[in-house]
Amino acid sequence: MLRRILFLLLLLPQMLSAQNSTSYLLQPDRVFDGTEMHEGWAVLVQGNKIIAAGAKESIRGGKETQVISMAGMTLMPGLIEGHSHLLLYPYNITDWDVQVLKESDSYRTVRATVHAKNTLMAGITTVRDLGTEGAGYSDVALKRAITEGIVPGPRMIVAGRAIVSTGSYGPKGYDTDMQIMLGAEPADGNELIRVVRDQIGKGADFIKVYADYRWGTKGEDQPSFTLEELKTVNEVARSSGRYLVCHAKSKEAMRRAILAGAETIEHGDFIDEEIAQLMKEHKVTYFPTLAAVDAINQYRGWKKGKDEEPAAVKNKKKSFRIAVEQGVTIGVGGDVGVFPHGENVYEMELMAEYGGMKPLDIMKAATNVNARALHMDNEIGAIKSGMLADLMAVKGDPTKNISELRKVGFVMKDGVIYRDETRK
Repeated sequence: MLRRILFLLLLLPQMLSAQNSTSYLLQPDRVFDGTEMHEGWAVLVQGNKIIAAGAKESIRGGKETQVISMAGMTLMPGLIEGHSHLLLYPYNITDWDVQVLKESDSYRTVRATVHAKNTLMAGITTVRDLGTEGAGYSDVALKRAITEGIVPGPRMIVAGRAIVSTGSYGPKGYDTDMQIMLGAEPADGNELIRVVRDQIGKGADFIKVYADYRWGTKGEDQPSFTLEELKTVNEVARSSGRYLVCHAKSKEAMRRAILAGAETIEHGDFIDEEIAQLMKEHKVTYFPTLAAVDAINQYRGWKKGKDEEPAAVKNKKKSFRIAVEQGVTIGVGGDVGVFPHGENVYEMELMAEYGGMKPLDIMKAATNVNARALHMDNEIGAIKSGMLADLMAVKGDPTKNISELRKVGFVMKDGVIYRDETRK
């Protein structure tokens, strides 16, 4: 028996190598390559890479190549979620305070494995996770488990704990004699240097900072870090090859974040023409998180389509339209976790509804633009030779209706097929 086990262990590398050399010839009706739509294309995958993409008659596989016909389907790069919280779930099920204060990190991580699977099955093959909100570095552990094939899920780029200024973040409203765990790590002044380095050392792929918060005298969003503090964070992050992203809703917080070197602005609820132009000048990508605002207001009782729109929704629409009209680079990031994982297309539908973005432009944002924002455009976000084989296919043509992205019939990540309804 021992000899047999040893023999199988010796064979394992060869077996894995053979599995990794699997070849697929994908033949859909059309291919969106991350930039343009092409009729009559095919895509050849070998192992975990795209080998070729082009006219069907020019693409040939070998004798062992498996041909997958995708009649009526659109093949495209795996979608990239730019603003996710896999360690959270909708607040109408369980309040944010309860998730942070009463649920253990292990419980939340177990739930997150289900969120990760639902995300992948929806065609999202990469997520940028913007913080665990009180669950420490559970995102780093989840990322490892997915990478090692222990649980199915998207490729993860993680922030870890994220950073807030002292006194600004929640949960709030508890007896000050108690030590209440926060949803992010507080740091100020020179202490920011140590905290940024510590977060990097514990697995953060980028540094997320809350550049403002609802701590004004009337509960309004106000900046929580000085410009110099944000510059310090950016300098330390960049010295390690990482980058700064900022939660920023108020105009002044956005201005400081942009001038400090933040590469992305999350939320941006009060964008005006001046801030939009500053974003363009500094090549900042905007992740609007429209779906989070829409969902939260519905949780609070707003009946969409029947009631008058709440002020927050009206303002979000206004800010988003300004960003679109001014030509700001816009990525797809919905703050998913506030709404259900796997329902990521909700954000894209609102991008069409709120700002009149064309479906093709939204598809570019969810693939090519997001890949650049994640510093991964040489690996994902496009269908061309040499890119990772992260692919998804939907039934229909999403350039005509963005909601067609909900009709997922095929998902491949890193050359491995996780969902295949082409034979049904």
